[in-house]
Amino acid sequence: MNKSQNLVAMQGKVGTQQRALRNNHTGLVVWLTGLSGSGKTTIAIEVEKILFERGYFALRLDGDHLRQGLCTDLGFSPADRAENIRRAGEVARLFYESGAVVLASFISPTRQMRANVRARLPRGAFLEVFVRASLQTCMERDPKGFYKSALQGGISAYTGVDQDYEEPDHPELILDTEKSSLEECVQMLVLQVVKQTTL
Repeated sequence: MNKSQNLVAMQGKVGTQQRALRNNHTGLVVWLTGLSGSGKTTIAIEVEKILFERGYFALRLDGDHLRQGLCTDLGFSPADRAENIRRAGEVARLFYESGAVVLASFISPTRQMRANVRARLPRGAFLEVFVRASLQTCMERDPKGFYKSALQGGISAYTGVDQDYEEPDHPELILDTEKSSLEECVQMLVLQVVKQTTL
């Protein structure tokens, strides 16, 4: 619920179309969702580098980074998770409005969370990317040791262990990191971003 009152947002003199012409591409929010260990951040890092080298205004937003700053007051209850994704979505929207291609890597475990972010952006400005890998594979990878800790009781309410992850119903792109190599996944996402942001 919005507790702020008496707000009037002032419109600037630089619009999204002007920014797109300056950047030579439109803005886009690329929302990578999937279990921890599926490969979201790894893919985003590589895609950001390629886009940057091609002259794109591109940047990454990562769940761990936001929780170390903007979202340090939030835990992992369902309400806190929803607020974490709401804030991430608002940050992504602001960068989109500045003309950026935003590579947002967040588990964002429920369909409603992701739908709420999409609803705050213009049609065609949100690209939902399901980074798919089985829970077993993610547990075997366990790059941060979180699954092991969760299974031993060290982390509560961990997605995939004692909280469900809702797979997207109709993502714009699926990157299966069990069946495709990192290079293949990166290439598929780069091609989609270029297609969707070309003027």
